[in-house]
Amino acid sequence: MLERTQKLFGLYSRNAHLLAPAALLIVRLAWGWELVESGYGHLTHLDQTTEFFNSLHISMPRANAVISGTTEMVGGTLWMLGLGTRIISVPLLFNFIVAYLTASHDKVAQFFRQDPSNFIDDTAFPFLVTSLLMIAFGAGPISLDALIKRFVPHLSKRPVENSLAAPALARA
Repeated sequence: MLERTQKLFGLYSRNAHLLAPAALLIVRLAWGWELVESGYGHLTHLDQTTEFFNSLHISMPRANAVISGTTEMVGGTLWMLGLGTRIISVPLLFNFIVAYLTASHDKVAQFFRQDPSNFIDDTAFPFLVTSLLMIAFGAGPISLDALIKRFVPHLSKRPVENSLAAPALARA
């Protein structure tokens, strides 16, 4: 029984990485769509978003509402396409760090003092985590990024051979 379990676990371990392309695609599509909707909401309700930003004492609230909404719409669209994923994820990460530090600063403080669940339950959390995932792993093989790498030979060389992520990326 133990030997059979070990064989099954070995089979699972050797093949689980095959789910990575589909998993990255699903994450990109789901959270990309949510970002587009959020950015659209910021921009189509600009007066309310500006008032909210003003209540948070964000300087130039209207300009920052436009910047945030545009970043979310463009970023979400690029995530769904898998185009420039690592690049657009940097301003998105910044956007959601700012969201935490302004709109949810007490949740950040609670994370370090007592209750991390409030931090995790915040609406910005999945976008923050997805930004980090996209920076770390890129869009995956089911993306325009992968298609471009395939047809532009000098982009297919990866400088990650010595990193911890190299085995996972080599399979992707």
